[in-house]
Amino acid sequence: MTAREDFWARRRAGVAAEAEAERAAQEAEKIHKDHAVFEGMDEAEMLAALDLPDPDTLKQGDDFSVFMAKAVPDQLRRRALRMLWRSNPVLANVDMLVDYGDDFTDAAMAVENIQTAYQVGKGMMKHVEEMARQAEERANPPAPDDAIEDTDTDSNVAEAPERDPQPEVVKTVEDPEGETYASVVPRRMKFSIEEPA
Repeated sequence: MTAREDFWARRRAGVAAEAEAERAAQEAEKIHKDHAVFEGMDEAEMLAALDLPDPDTLKQGDDFSVFMAKAVPDQLRRRALRMLWRSNPVLANVDMLVDYGDDFTDAAMAVENIQTAYQVGKGMMKHVEEMARQAEERANPPAPDDAIEDTDTDSNVAEAPERDPQPEVVKTVEDPEGETYASVVPRRMKFSIEEPA
């Protein structure tokens, strides 16, 4: 994109953003004017002015969408939504899959006879003891003569796996300074796939 095209693209985007901001400001001003009419009215007068039914008389299957218009004050909308939640059993009856459906203010009483590894003032004792044991093992490794003696080589010790018969290839390499040294060429892995019978 050339500099000229880039300039006009930014200009078009700026004009579109200004138009959108102006439209949003006009809409907000219109809503404010609509709501200013209801100042000083109680909810019954607001319902009569908007020609809306009383939200408390609505039941399941009634049209609650009329309360979602922007001209309807928030307090009437919230009242209608509360009635909608109560009228519909799917919304009113909370199942046990709700993450925050329980009262977790007293976690100790949430489950009867709860057991924990946590100890007051000590934390998770088993974890701490295991860490201490591992630290002691690292500090005092077992002596080599403590190792289990190999008495029965035939029955107790598994045979060592066979080594790859392919020998390591050593090649001589000369660096730019003229020195030569041996280098081991890495072996490649070989795979064989058995065909199913």
